[in-house]
Amino acid sequence: MSLPSVELEGATGGTYRLDQQPTRWLVLYLYPRTGRPGEDPPDGWDLIPGARGCTPQSCAFRDHHAELTTLNATVYGVSAQPIHEQREFTERMHIPFPLLNDSGLVLADEPLRLPTFEFGGWTLYRRLTLCVEEGTIRKVFYPVFPPDRNASEVLAYLRSV
Repeated sequence: MSLPSVELEGATGGTYRLDQQPTRWLVLYLYPRTGRPGEDPPDGWDLIPGARGCTPQSCAFRDHHAELTTLNATVYGVSAQPIHEQREFTERMHIPFPLLNDSGLVLADEPLRLPTFEFGGWTLYRRLTLCVEEGTIRKVFYPVFPPDRNASEVLAYLRSV
């Protein structure tokens, strides 16, 4: 399946068209929401399978970013989380790649129909990762568990093809 012509806003500015990737590979990881400093997770958050682990997953992609770049890959993180929270997280955790905002849940619509869940009045993405080669989805990691190993799994896949 090909990525649709979708444009999403980056947390630190600019817009990004998913169907116009600058490298051979686009690694697009979707996550529910990252934690905020000084705030406990909402009640019941840890009971949702796959909800916990967004910060370790993002940090693993940060830590492996240089290796992914050498494999001709671009990394984007995508969440429906409010953009100001994504911006704060990007700065605090020194994320070297764009976090994209899909608060309109465009990727949950046709043709991708990516999975979501409801929590506390929010609709959030379930954690998954797409490896897209020149516009075509070649590999889907779903479910992603444990989240902190996802970047290593993506690296292994890209090295194998």
